[in-house]
Amino acid sequence: MASNTSASQKTGSSTSKFKTVDAAARLMQSMQVAIDNMIDEIKKPVDPEAGGSARKAELQSIKQTAIDCKELIIERQKLEQMVKQLNENGEIEEDKDYSGGFAERFSK
Repeated sequence: MASNTSASQKTGSSTSKFKTVDAAARLMQSMQVAIDNMIDEIKKPVDPEAGGSARKAELQSIKQTAIDCKELIIERQKLEQMVKQLNENGEIEEDKDYSGGFAERFSK
């Protein structure tokens, strides 16, 4: 009975690999649309009639949108790298930490 479960898990894992790549590709497309929308939002001019705190709030909103857009671009780049690794290796490689020596890596 355990061998049947293992066989179905192997089948499921190879199927989920392709689903992961497909889902990641769809997510990257959606992220691109969101990035384009954010850039369009940033391009809009600030209301010249707004004064004082309203103008400051609008500028702060533009700044926050720019920061969010930058973060989304970075995350999309990471996702693109993950998809590349999945396509090449069939798995996602863990980030390697070379900051510590042998003892430091195993002391955690």
